[in-house]
Amino acid sequence: QVQLVESGGGLVQAGGSLRLSCAASGRTFGSYIMGWFRQAPGKEREFVANINWNGVSTTYADSVKGRFTISRDNAKNTVYLQMNSLKPEDTAVYYCALKFVGRLKYDYWGQGTHITVSS
Repeated sequence: QVQLVESGGGLVQAGGSLRLSCAASGRTFGSYIMGWFRQAPGKEREFVANINWNGVSTTYADSVKGRFTISRDNAKNTVYLQMNSLKPEDTAVYYCALKFVGRLKYDYWGQGTHITVSS
């Protein structure tokens, strides 16, 4: 089993920045991909970004490209999401997730952290 705990959410004004962290514990050996997703009120959960096991390959949703940066520190089993130039439409609950290489779906999810961007 893997446990994921997010932190770093909060209230920020439009144009501001926040950094989310997600610490993984438990069965974290092996190669795995970590991702960030978000769910805005009344909307379905959507993909934000992911990063492969060695941090070399990253993928972003078009809506956050150029503003968000995903990174990871394998020594700490932690993934980060640096969010800059935040917009009110970034308001959502942000979730980190983990899947092992070869898996189609993310198997493990954090509890989520709220971000509110005020205009």
